[in-house]
This record gives sequence, structure tokens and C-alpha cells, in this order.
Amino acid sequence: MHTGLKISAFAAGLTAAFGSAYAVGGAVDPAVATEDVSQQESHGAKEHSAGEEAAEKSAEKGPQLPGGLQIAEGGFALDLRTPRVEAGETAELRFAVVDEDTSRNVTAFRREHGKELHLIVASSDLTTYRHLHPERAADGTWSTPVELPEAGGYRVFADFTPDVKNAEDVTLGADLAVSGDARPEPLPDAERTVTVDGYEVTLDGALRPGAGSELKLEVEKDGKPVTDLQPHLGAYGHLVALRAGDLAYLHVHPNGEPGDGRTEPGPEVSFTATAPSKGAYRLFLDFRHEGKVRTAAFTVYAGGATPGESVPEGGESADHGH
Repeated sequence: MHTGLKISAFAAGLTAAFGSAYAVGGAVDPAVATEDVSQQESHGAKEHSAGEEAAEKSAEKGPQLPGGLQIAEGGFALDLRTPRVEAGETAELRFAVVDEDTSRNVTAFRREHGKELHLIVASSDLTTYRHLHPERAADGTWSTPVELPEAGGYRVFADFTPDVKNAEDVTLGADLAVSGDARPEPLPDAERTVTVDGYEVTLDGALRPGAGSELKLEVEKDGKPVTDLQPHLGAYGHLVALRAGDLAYLHVHPNGEPGDGRTEPGPEVSFTATAPSKGAYRLFLDFRHEGKVRTAAFTVYAGGATPGESVPEGGESADHGH
């Protein structure tokens, strides 16, 4: 994923009903990521934290539309060739990134944290989350197996940097329909500590609209701090936040990295994040321990929002009565 904060959103209006899913956080599917434990890519040396870099870039560029709001942006388009899959069945998700000037598939990408492209799939009710790393064929077609548990509306985010002069990171989004009997689930309750696969993860800190804030997540097992977290894609943890209602997308990386001389392998992983607005969010923390990636999820409310406020003021709920 990209270094620093990335915010993207897509307009509400999913045509399929919201899918219910695994109760992430209390019972997260531990198979969210399947990378081999030997993969230990490094982020590379950096003088600033991810949050600081993001703030500097934002200040330089000024206000701009969030990424992921569109299926095409910056001269590139997301061609989702598998727009529908069946609930509970493993399917091959296929897509391509197309250069709009040439109408050809893009085949050259810069590697970010050991991967050319990162793919996020999330259900509209924010109870199913997948962080995938598809494989690219020589013709630029990407593919990855995916199994989504419940019917409803999902969103696919492709996060990448084209390997062309002056190219910047891009996040494109597209709707994915999952066929079956849809049963929407309410947003899980806000809890400071969640349990996943025998691990207890505690969140300290709060999201603030329009301002950076530190989020600290502490990992324990059997009542004892975990002090030997393993690098996952070059970091001790990765955090994605999605805003309830329209799935505005944030991605942050930790404040520090393995081998920088100051970052310990647990029990605490620190992030700097900025919420795009007041509202309810779902945070997904990926961490690796004992050779396995696990995901802990939290519901948080930014800017004094309360349960029931799932979209920012003036926003539109993605639930169309299904």
C-alpha cells in the first residue's frame, strides 16, 4: 500500500443489497491474507512518519477530490471483469488497469511494500473485509481467488502506482455484486478491546475529522503482551479505515518500521490518521504473529458522532431500502 494516508470514497448507490458477513473483530476470518511467512519486504528508510509525509503532500497539493470516488481517474480506469460472484463460493476475481490514452492494459507498476498492486474488498455493511494481493499476467490482467460469505453489495479498491514518469499513487473503486439471500447486519458496537483467534487487541486514541491523530493498538495473547510481532509486507501492522454509509477509504502505515532502530516488534503498533469527516468508521488492523496474519476490527466514531450517524452531514445513505 502507499506510504502515508490515502483517502478515497465512492458515491453511495450500490445496486445490490448490503451483505452480512463474519463478525469482524469478535470473530474475524483469519484468512484475510495468505502471504507466506517468509515474505519480509522492507519499507525502505524514511526520514518522516507516514502521517507527516501525508500531511506534507496534502499541504503541497491543496484540496482535491478523494481517490476511489471514481472507476477512472488520472488517465487510468479500473476494468472489473468479474462484476458478480456467488455468495459462499470461491471465485476468480479478474480485472485490469487500463491506460485511457491508449486503451491498453497497464503492465508496468512500481512496487509498494513488496507488491505492484493491493486489492481491498469490503461489504457495504463493513462486516466483511479482504486485503488481497492478486497476480498479474503478462497482458496486464490481474486475478485472485476470493470467497465472500454473504450476498449483498461490496466495493473493490485497487491501490497502485503506475511505473510512468511523474506518476503518483492511484486508488480506483468499483462495485461488486454478490448473489444470494442478502441479510444486512448493523454496524458492530464500538469496543476498545476485541478478540480475534485468541489475541486481544486494544485501541487507544480517536479519529479526528480533518486533523491527524495517533492511534495505538496493543496486541496481547493469554494476558501477556506480544513482543515478537513479525513483519507483514515490511511493517508490524497495516491499518485500513472505511467510513460507514459510503465506504470512504483511508489507508495508513505505522509510525516506524522494522529495522529503523526505534520501532519495537510489539506489543504496540502506532499509526497517524485523519478522518475525512465526522461519522462512524470501521478500522481493520492486519498483524502477523507465529507465521499467520490476523485481522482485528473496531468501530469508532469521529468528531463526536454517535451510533446511527453512519454518513457525514449532507451525505446519502447507501441503503436504498433493500
